[in-house]
Amino acid sequence: MAMYEYESLNKQFIDGEWVSGTGTTVLVDTNPYDDTVLTKLQGATTADVDRAYAAAAAAQTAWAATNPFERRLVLENVVREVETHRADIARLITEETGGTVIKTAVEIDLALQMLREAVTLPVRMEGRIMPSPLPDRENLVYREPVGVVSVIGPFNFPFLLALKSVAPALAVGNAVVVKPHEQTPILGGTILAEIFRRAGLPDGVLNVIVADIAELGDSFITHPIPRVISFTGSTTVGAHIGEVAARHFKRSVLELGGNSALIVLEDADLELAVDAAVFSRFTHQGQICLSANRLVVARPVYDRFVEGYLRKVESLPVGDPRDPATIVGPLISDRQADTVESLIEQAIAGNATALVRGVRSGRVLAPTVLAEVTTDMPISREELFGPVALVMAAGDEDDAIRIANATPFGLSGAVHSRDIDRAIRVARRIDSGMVHVNDGTIHDEPNVPFGGEKSSGVGRLNGESSLAEFTTLKWISVNRGRRQFPY
Repeated sequence: MAMYEYESLNKQFIDGEWVSGTGTTVLVDTNPYDDTVLTKLQGATTADVDRAYAAAAAAQTAWAATNPFERRLVLENVVREVETHRADIARLITEETGGTVIKTAVEIDLALQMLREAVTLPVRMEGRIMPSPLPDRENLVYREPVGVVSVIGPFNFPFLLALKSVAPALAVGNAVVVKPHEQTPILGGTILAEIFRRAGLPDGVLNVIVADIAELGDSFITHPIPRVISFTGSTTVGAHIGEVAARHFKRSVLELGGNSALIVLEDADLELAVDAAVFSRFTHQGQICLSANRLVVARPVYDRFVEGYLRKVESLPVGDPRDPATIVGPLISDRQADTVESLIEQAIAGNATALVRGVRSGRVLAPTVLAEVTTDMPISREELFGPVALVMAAGDEDDAIRIANATPFGLSGAVHSRDIDRAIRVARRIDSGMVHVNDGTIHDEPNVPFGGEKSSGVGRLNGESSLAEFTTLKWISVNRGRRQFPY
């Protein structure tokens, strides 16, 4: 029997209890592949938000005072819970996000890595003793939790990307209120509440609010209790959240969109580059902020690369994400599929050439590969959340870097060359928070600083970076002598 069922996870989770939302909106959670209704949820209101934040604030003090080794035990229990019920979680990922078998495996594996890293954080809350220019004085610097953290998640990797903030924030002694994306309310929110409840997390420390944002407005951000807002999602929404948070003197961690370039230099291993480029574009139908939208290829190897790339792209199985063979499944919504198709048509009308033109069936869009794309076309500057790749020829190394940087985004990237030192030099010239040498653009590890530059976000997550984002420093000076004042 499955341990996680929609009908036991379709409510708000406030102060350790499952309760119905008090809003008028009913959120319908559907399978993006076949439109099956998975469950329905009564949406929350600002009154529910108030209750969730009040519960978090009331529980946080005791949780922060809990022995760090006890907090670590709760996180260890969460790891065991996810490992034990991995098959259930994988089923939900396929049903709620349209994720293929490969996507579900990647998401759960990464989530477990993030959780195991979070297990170490409670005992890494180190303070410092610092010298003073005054006699008989010492300076104590304590690292403290910020208090209450808000986490707002996306629809594409909801389980992983919620845990990426929730787990470290809890580990260092904060309470958390989560608002998942309305299209993935279970994986991005309520299942986390149940997992942590079973793991022994005290009531009130983690709360989940599911709502239509139109009913809440900015209240989830402007509420006076949370001190840090962690948001993963689009740059447009992230810019608004960052602005509102700043006006209310709240810290924000913004993991936003991307428009990654994968550069193939003339001395690259082309077989490896093709494999990396296909994986970096079509995993989860391209609905990943790290995806390689643009393939920037040196002219001397352009034709050979394109030949191999098209051969592999055209062999990708497309369709039902439940089929283990499927690589490209459905986009999350009709709106998303319409947006992607519109960008394709706009590019072709602007003289881009379709080397492969994918056919749409419902929300499933087969891969499209466009050439003759220029840096001034909207499709080459915007984030492409769909199975569309742009192949762009570069005259030389400097030209490849110019093309890679011709975007307002700066999240990920990749450089392929047999000369590792050369690849590193190129990577350092790309305006991006992360660049991978002889690899794909889709990559994450639990202990490295993960985040972007420019319109791709503010702040870093993972390991020490998460510890810093979800804590604050307090200076306490101690005068052990008789301070002499000037009057």
